[in-house]
Order: sequence, then structure tokens, then C-alpha cells
Amino acid sequence: MSEGILLERVERGTLLAEEARLARFAQAQPQILSILEGERDPITLQATLACLLFELFAQASFVGFYRRVSATTLAVGPYQGPMGCLRIDLARGVCGACATTGKTLLVPDVHAFPGHISCDAGARSELVLPVFAGREVRAVLDLDSRLLGAFSSAEAALLERLLATLFNDTIGWPALL
Repeated sequence: MSEGILLERVERGTLLAEEARLARFAQAQPQILSILEGERDPITLQATLACLLFELFAQASFVGFYRRVSATTLAVGPYQGPMGCLRIDLARGVCGACATTGKTLLVPDVHAFPGHISCDAGARSELVLPVFAGREVRAVLDLDSRLLGAFSSAEAALLERLLATLFNDTIGWPALL
């Protein structure tokens, strides 16, 4: 399928009611899994998933991956939206905290998060999820929005399950530097 996912078009920056967002996810998930079935290259998975999730999450201004490239650093990976930070120290920001703790971070107001990094000055809320290889965080999926409280814990749980399915033990991750 080269046309992406088949969903009703929603204008970028629109925050649908949570029930409508979850219904869109339920409609999109089987399509996403079908498109990515059998893919084992982590960059191909990240690039395609960033594109598809950007279509799905109309409230998002940025959807992308930061790849763990060393014991202390994340580097920008495939994404959709405005330019991301090129490198993030694991000791800084929401992405660094997620990569360090291995926990999903749902931040309804980024300005209330200690040490928030402003890669996009317009971002107001964020959802960051770890991507594992075994027990090791190899990347994070970062979703930003210019709206406060744009993501829910239910969306986070669905994304966690999707990431666990796609980034399983058969993925060919490169060695860390």
C-alpha cells in the first residue's frame, strides 16, 4: 500500500474528542500493521511509522523518532513536522527522561516539565514513548502538539502496544557508538 492509511482527512492542528481519536486509531492500526508487516530495518520502520502516525494524529505538530546513538546521546531520526533538535543529551528534556527511565511520558504542558528542551517554540504538549530492543531503549517516539493536553493516556497505551509489536526481537538494530 503506497497511499498511506485510509482515514477521513482532519485538518492539522485539530484536537478531536478523545473518543474520536481512539476510533481513528482503531481504524488505522490494522492498516499500519499490514503496511509494515515483515519489515525488520529499524530506519525503514521509523520513517514509515512517523509518516503514518503524522496522518493519524491531526493534533500533532511533530511525530518522529530520536535514536540512541551512544550511552549518553539521542540523535534525530525519521520524523514529520518542523525541524527537530539534532542531538539530545539523555540528561535533558522529555525525550532524554523517557530514554533514561524507559517509561512513557505524557506531558500535558511542556512548560511545566523541568528541563524541557524547546526544539519547537510552539510546542505545548508532548507524548514520548520508549522503543526497546530487549530491555534496552534504542529510540524514543516523540509526538508534539501546539495544543495543551493534546494526547491521552489511552493513546499512549495504544502506541506502547503498537511499538512493542513492530519493534520486536527480530529488528536489526545497529551497534551503539
